[in-house]
Amino acid sequence: MAKNGNLQTTAEYVVARVVLGVLGRLPLSLAMAIGRVMGFLAYSLAGKLRRTGHINLKLAFPEKSNEERQQLLRGCFRSLGRELGLFSQFRTRSADQLRDMFEVKDLQRYEKVKADVKGGGIVLFTGHLGAWELTSFGFSVIGHPFSFLVRKIDNPKIEEIVDQTRIRFGNKTIDKFAAARGMLKTLRSGGVLGLLIDLNTLDEEAIFVDFFGVPASTNFMVSKLALRNQTPIVPLFAPWDDKIQKYTLLVEPPIYPEVSGDEEADIRKLTSQLSLVIENVIRRFPDQWLWIHRRWKTRPPGEPSIY
Repeated sequence: MAKNGNLQTTAEYVVARVVLGVLGRLPLSLAMAIGRVMGFLAYSLAGKLRRTGHINLKLAFPEKSNEERQQLLRGCFRSLGRELGLFSQFRTRSADQLRDMFEVKDLQRYEKVKADVKGGGIVLFTGHLGAWELTSFGFSVIGHPFSFLVRKIDNPKIEEIVDQTRIRFGNKTIDKFAAARGMLKTLRSGGVLGLLIDLNTLDEEAIFVDFFGVPASTNFMVSKLALRNQTPIVPLFAPWDDKIQKYTLLVEPPIYPEVSGDEEADIRKLTSQLSLVIENVIRRFPDQWLWIHRRWKTRPPGEPSIY
């Protein structure tokens, strides 16, 4: 059994190394085009993921027709393939070449927050939309590296490739399963911490807040950290822009935690606010979010399974 596991690990690593290696040596436009083809193939073959996507899209957009939702789901797979093409370039291109691959919008919002906190901590938060790996990597390329939470990939050999790429320009990664101390240390030392909160979360780390009008088990640690440390939160997203044929790093207006004295209520209010920020960005780019994730898997007590 262990031997078979080692063979699978090695085989997956070889495939990932070859795919990233080949795409990484191609022009970006060609790498992303091949990535989109791979996304189409994945859409054709991944019946279980398609079913999850259809359920999610029906929950989020009940007003749309089945054909409209199917188009969005195809777009989701296309978006994932495009991101693979972009990610392949992260390991092989210079900083100057990488800067030409995306635009940054409203960076002054982040720079103002950074100046205002005078060496204090900042939370950057994002969701699985567009090229979410670019939200951290792109910031490091333009001279603003930060620490961010990651869930390690099950294959350690592939994880090593991905981690080396993520930290190439000064970023630091924090393992999600040993994160509490690292997150606090980052913020209290005046660092910048990056987090994602748009995935289904285990009970002990989560509260239920609405996401597209449906209660969703949502990580409250961003809110708790920000409230206790009075840390400003800056939303950051990386959608694909068809007009300019590039990804855009969007720096959204910062959010400042408000303390009322009732921590539980404050955490719920802020978590709902952050969830709504993500929802609103998804509504602007509905074919670029990770619809194949079981976002509503965990249900409130007594509610039946959605999937």
